[in-house]
Amino acid sequence: MSNRDEVTMRIGEVTERTELSFRTLRHYDEIGLVTPSARTDGGFRLYTEDDVARILLIRRMKPLGYSLDEMRELLDVVDALTAAPADEELRARLETIRAGATERREKLTRQVAMADEFLEQLSVI
Repeated sequence: MSNRDEVTMRIGEVTERTELSFRTLRHYDEIGLVTPSARTDGGFRLYTEDDVARILLIRRMKPLGYSLDEMRELLDVVDALTAAPADEELRARLETIRAGATERREKLTRQVAMADEFLEQLSVI
């Protein structure tokens, strides 16, 4: 299927699927984090499934506290690996990012456990 034939969706459908606001998606477009694949003649953003997958990757990074610059770095690595899957330097960068994500998840898990303990304490007061 060529890009012209690829199914596209407008920003409203993407906000529903990703649980991100119109404002957030427009901001991501403005800063070049996620650029819609096309626009209508009237200038409305059109997103493909690949665009939505990219947005969902960003969405999954948000709870781990990634900055926009860190998100951009990961997306750059992912894009570069798509073009050169055997590049060892890129693979090493991805592994470093993966290790950092694991550390962030472990920290978040500890924070959730503390929140659970707090809620438990509130229930016995």
